[in-house]
Amino acid sequence: MAAAAVIDFDAVLMLRVRGGCGTSFSALLERHRAPVIHFLFRMVQNQAIAEELAQEVFLRVYRSREKYEPSAKFTTWLFRIATNLAFNWMRDEKNLKSQESLHDNDALNATHKLCDHTPSVESLLVREVKFEEVREAIGKLPAKQRAAVLMHKYEEMEYSQIARVLGCSESAVKSLLFRAYESLRTRLAHYG
Repeated sequence: MAAAAVIDFDAVLMLRVRGGCGTSFSALLERHRAPVIHFLFRMVQNQAIAEELAQEVFLRVYRSREKYEPSAKFTTWLFRIATNLAFNWMRDEKNLKSQESLHDNDALNATHKLCDHTPSVESLLVREVKFEEVREAIGKLPAKQRAAVLMHKYEEMEYSQIARVLGCSESAVKSLLFRAYESLRTRLAHYG
């Protein structure tokens, strides 16, 4: 089988982008913008931040176009960029919160305004409550476990792709997923 036949469609589009084709970049953006935003939202749990980070992901993809080589699936490369940006944002946000708590002695001022994730009266369906609880449980996972779960369950990536995105071995991905799913089973055990 020829090497060109093995390259996935997204990689072909990215190679065209590397050659200067703006239409191909628009096609990539169209195909992957929503999944990247969904992934980032699940990572950072803030829609506006997820959209900003997604813009940065695609900006980095475009800036890296001349260096792009289709050595892995395009989505693996794309989600590696997204994951790294999410990890960086989460680290920076954690540092910001710890600095705020160190500098702010007033208990009233230390209260962070959190988004109200409670469903409206119209949407108090059991299904929505369960989805929200699952999202929260996933959000409480350590960052690498959360990323692995989101890529595995929501993006349907294979272990090998997740390993490349996270920069670890497949066995490490399996271990991350095992620990994450065990934690989720414990947190969501009341659903039986």
